[in-house]
Amino acid sequence: MSQLLHTVNDVLYLAADDPIVPDVKPSVPGTLQTPTGKILGWTAGVGLSLAVLGGLAGWACVAIGHNSERAGLASRGKQAIVWSLISGMGIGVTSGLVLAFYNMTQG
Repeated sequence: MSQLLHTVNDVLYLAADDPIVPDVKPSVPGTLQTPTGKILGWTAGVGLSLAVLGGLAGWACVAIGHNSERAGLASRGKQAIVWSLISGMGIGVTSGLVLAFYNMTQG
């Protein structure tokens, strides 16, 4: 958003002699930095632990499905394993990106 405001400021500055839109540098107050980091950390931790539990449940379904010759249960267990891996990677990447963008605005 600040890039858009900066561009608008440049365009309007060329049209007028005085800058119309002030230079905006977004920042979060220092008192919010620690709680926000804790919330993101807890959210990522809980999400990743649920993804691990989903993967373990998927492996259990695969084992039970193959041993009891229930192809449907084994198939759903394999899907659960794949989706728990995808969700774990998504949570890890998303929380990392949010923290990276958040830390970039602080500098």
